[in-house]
Amino acid sequence: MPVPTKELKLEIVSAATGKTLCVKAAPNADGTLVVRDFPDGGPSPEQWQLTPVQAAQDGQAYVIRNAVSGKVLDNPAAADRGVRQWDAAAGKTGQQWHVVPIEGEAGLYFIEGATDGAVLDLGDPGEDGTRVVLREYDDSAESQQWRFVTAEPERTSDPVLRWAPLSHWNSRRSWRLALSTALRPAPGATPSFSDMLLVLQQFGSDQDAGGWESDGANRSPSGQPGWWAGRGARFLADTTGAGRADIVGLKPTKGAVTSPSRGDGTFDDDERVLHQPPPSPSPADLWTLVDTTGDDKPDVVVLSTAGVRVSRQDEDGTFVPAGGKLVLKAFGHGKQAGGWLADKHPRFLADTTGDGRLDIVGCHDDGVWVSLQDEEGKFSPLADEPVLRAFGHDEEAGGWLADKHPRFLGDTTGDGRLDIVGCHDDGVWVSLQDEDGTFADPLYVLDDFGADQGWSSVEEHPRVLVRTTSDGAVDIVGFGSQGVVVSRGRGDGTFEPSKLVLNDFGLAQGWTSGKHLRFLADVTGDGNPDIVGFGDEGVWVSHSRGDGQFEQAQLVCRGFGYNEDAGGWRVDRHPRFLADVTGDGRVDIVGFGGPGVYVARNLFRRFRTR
Repeated sequence: MPVPTKELKLEIVSAATGKTLCVKAAPNADGTLVVRDFPDGGPSPEQWQLTPVQAAQDGQAYVIRNAVSGKVLDNPAAADRGVRQWDAAAGKTGQQWHVVPIEGEAGLYFIEGATDGAVLDLGDPGEDGTRVVLREYDDSAESQQWRFVTAEPERTSDPVLRWAPLSHWNSRRSWRLALSTALRPAPGATPSFSDMLLVLQQFGSDQDAGGWESDGANRSPSGQPGWWAGRGARFLADTTGAGRADIVGLKPTKGAVTSPSRGDGTFDDDERVLHQPPPSPSPADLWTLVDTTGDDKPDVVVLSTAGVRVSRQDEDGTFVPAGGKLVLKAFGHGKQAGGWLADKHPRFLADTTGDGRLDIVGCHDDGVWVSLQDEEGKFSPLADEPVLRAFGHDEEAGGWLADKHPRFLGDTTGDGRLDIVGCHDDGVWVSLQDEDGTFADPLYVLDDFGADQGWSSVEEHPRVLVRTTSDGAVDIVGFGSQGVVVSRGRGDGTFEPSKLVLNDFGLAQGWTSGKHLRFLADVTGDGNPDIVGFGDEGVWVSHSRGDGQFEQAQLVCRGFGYNEDAGGWRVDRHPRFLADVTGDGRVDIVGFGGPGVYVARNLFRRFRTR
C-alpha cells in the first residue's frame, strides 16, 4: 500500500505479530509505545496520521502523529532505545521518520528514523504488550516490518425508517418504525441526483423489455468513445452531434439500434436502426461510435473479421455505407486481418499526433502497431515491423496480459503527442513519442500499480490515466486494496511516488469487481474528475478537491446499487453509465435494469434562488 496522505487516519500494525502500535496502558508509562491486541468489544486501536515535513536528498520525511492526542512518534535517544509518543517540537529531527517500502512485499514498510537510520523493531514482550524499540536495519527481520491499515471511511448518509412487523401472543400483528439496513442521501449532499425513474420499457434484461444479454465484449465501463462494444451490448453515445447522449444497442440481426434522447431525461419509445451490420457479421466483431475526423459528427467504426470498417455520417444523419467501408485490412479478428483477439490484444482509437484526427493503435503479440489517419480520412497500411517491440503479449515483447496489465495512451509531457503507459508486474513503464512519431524504448518510472505491489487484476483493481487537475499533467489513479491511490504526473513522462488519498472504494471497504462499479467523471462541471461508485446502498460520489485529493464519499442516489433496497443491480446483467442525457453539460446516471432504462438526473446547481 502506498504511503497514506496526512488526512487519513490509520492503524500501524506489526507484520510479525498482527498486533497494533499503541501507548502502554500502565500508569506512569511516560508515553512508552508497545504493540498489543485489541479484542472485539474493547477499546478501539489507536490511530495515527502521517504529515510530510521535508523532501531532501535522503527522501521524504514524516511526522507520525496520534490522531486523538496530537502527540507524535519520538526517539528520545534513551539507552534502551525505547520509542515513545511525545509532545511535538517544531524541526526536531528525532520526531521525523522515513517510510520505506519493502521490495517484493506489497504493503509492508520499514519505519526508519531520519537521524541515524535505525528502524522500528519489537523488543522483549512485557505484561502490557511488546515494547517498540529502535534497532539497526536487518532485511531478514520480520519484526521490523509494518503495515498501515486505514480507518473506516466517514460516509455521509441517513438511515431509512421502515415499518417492522410485530407478532403477539394472541396471533394479532402490529407494526413499529425500525431502522433499515438501507441508507438514503443526506440532505444537502453535493452533488445530488433525482430519484431513480423508469423512463423506457425497452433495452432491459427481462423478456418483456427485450431480453438483452451481452456477449461480454471489451467495452469501457464509462461508455466513452474509443472503446469497443460487442453483440448484445447497450451503452450511451451522442449519435447526432446534438450534445446529449442517446441509447444504443447492438442486435445480432439488425446491427446498431437507437432510441434518441428527448433532452428531458427520457428517450423516444420507437427504436430505429442506426447502422446495419457489416457483411457476414461475426459475434467477435467490436463496434464503437466516435468522431474520427474532428468534424463534430460521429462515425461508426467496426473491428470486423476482415479489418477496420468505417461508416461516416452524412448531412441527413445517415451512416454510409450501410455496412461500413473497409478502410484497413488490419486490427481485425480474422486471420487475414492479423488475428487480433479481444482478450489478448487491446486496441485504441486516439489522436496520437495532435492533428485532430483519430489514429488506430494496437498491442499485438509482438508489440505496438500504429495506423495514422491522414487529412483525407484514410488510414495508412501497417508497416512491416511494429513501431515498438514492447507492451505485447509474447514474452519477447514483455509478456503483457490483457486481464492483468492495463495499458493507456496519454500525453505525459504536454507536447501534444500521446505516449504509451503500462502497468506491469513490477510497476509503471512509459514509452515517450518524439516529434517524428517514433516511440522510445520503455522506461521504468514507478514501483507501484503492478501485480507485485498487490494490484492483482484489471477488474479487481481498476487503474486510469487522467488529469486530476484541470491544468496539470496526466496522473495515475487506481482503486487499490486500501482505497484510492494517486500518483501525480510530473509533466516529463515520470510520476511522483504514489499516495493513498482516500480510505474508500477499495477491497478493505468492501468494494469488489463482482458487485460494484467505480468510475471517474466530472459530475459537478468544475473540470475535475470525481469518483463515482455504484455500491451496495446506491451511488456514492467523492468530490475532487482539484489537487489530486478527494473528499469523503457521499451517498447521492439510493438506487442502482447491489442491495435489494437499492434495486438489486448486478454487474453482469445491468450496465450503468454516467452521461449527459439532457444537454446541460452535467452527467446523469443511466442504468439498463430488468424492466428497461432508468435515469437519475443530475440536480447539482440546477435551481437558483434570487
